[in-house]
Amino acid sequence: MDFSSQQPIGVGLRSPHIAEIITSQPPLGWLEIHSENYFNPHSLARQQLRQLQSRYPISCHGIGLSLGSADPLNIEHLQQLKQLVTETDPFLISDHLSWSSIDGHYFNDLLPLPYTEEALNNFCDKVIQVQDVLQRQMLIENPSSYLQFQHSTIPEWEFLMAVQQRTNCGLLLDLNNIHVSSFNHGFDCQTYLAAIDPTVVQEIHLAGFIRKHLPQGEIWIDTHSQPVSDEVWYLYQQWIHCHGRHTPTLIEWDADIPPLAILLAEANKAQAIIDKEFANATISNHA
Repeated sequence: MDFSSQQPIGVGLRSPHIAEIITSQPPLGWLEIHSENYFNPHSLARQQLRQLQSRYPISCHGIGLSLGSADPLNIEHLQQLKQLVTETDPFLISDHLSWSSIDGHYFNDLLPLPYTEEALNNFCDKVIQVQDVLQRQMLIENPSSYLQFQHSTIPEWEFLMAVQQRTNCGLLLDLNNIHVSSFNHGFDCQTYLAAIDPTVVQEIHLAGFIRKHLPQGEIWIDTHSQPVSDEVWYLYQQWIHCHGRHTPTLIEWDADIPPLAILLAEANKAQAIIDKEFANATISNHA
């Protein structure tokens, strides 16, 4: 399917909405799946995906490669991903700037990396291995995080760009993650965004978060359980204004999942921002 003819706004495909999307076929640009949920080729989820992929472009977003771990890559996991990619032919494949396993033990979290040269070399080696096996470029997503390593020597935005330059991967820019981490760690979102080369950003994520008050102080948590915040909408409008309108954009909602109509309304907000910026650019060009 030619993605260039589609609207650039998609939503994450979640089980409560699958039957409704199959039946009603809402006017979405694309759907993003969590790859690991679709590894079993004989599962109901995979059968439903086959129905949907004839109607919508699909993006495979992984959470299990553990690219930042000191462990070697899980070859069985990688082969399952390759089988899914071969059958589904997604227009984008992505995973995270994180790790989730050590000595073969897996955690149910995307854990932060120490931003050091050693960690950078290890992460880049893993990305290159995955791209070689898949014979496809993958995207790496910036994380949300709640702690930092004292021995980190590289700002996250520089680390992320170094990964891209060394591996020729693309970037998945999660604006909510930048917003959340900027509060938790005290950096400026504009500093982060200014360091990112917009030509290598091939996808944008938008999501909601919660504020949690602890005895030690307030922390923001990337829960994907709320509407996109006004501050993140502003970052998105700013990015589209500065860098163009064609970046595929995803509305993420993974917890306290609302009716599909709520996700579609969020997608319409993103589309309205794109349409407004395009209209303003058209007027400027003809002025």
